[in-house]
Amino acid sequence: MINPVPGYVLVQPQKKDKTTASGIVLPESSTDKPQQGKVLAIGGPTFQDGREVVAPVKVDDVVIYREWGGKEYKDGDNDLLILKFDDIMAVIN
Repeated sequence: MINPVPGYVLVQPQKKDKTTASGIVLPESSTDKPQQGKVLAIGGPTFQDGREVVAPVKVDDVVIYREWGGKEYKDGDNDLLILKFDDIMAVIN
């Protein structure tokens, strides 16, 4: 298991649908990077300007994150992303 350090979360990006609403299948090269994923693990709180900053999410939340945020990591067949707390833009309920 990968355990993020304080200030970071581990996210599994969700694959984008490669078929349009009208049924057209898009090639891999034409799709954007996913910007949505499921939180798998959370590092502890961090400190900024002397104040404690806790994770804005919890495990199993689905989040939207910055397009070029985080560091990609491959664990076997799993594509993962390690994000800073600041890279998370929204939680999908």
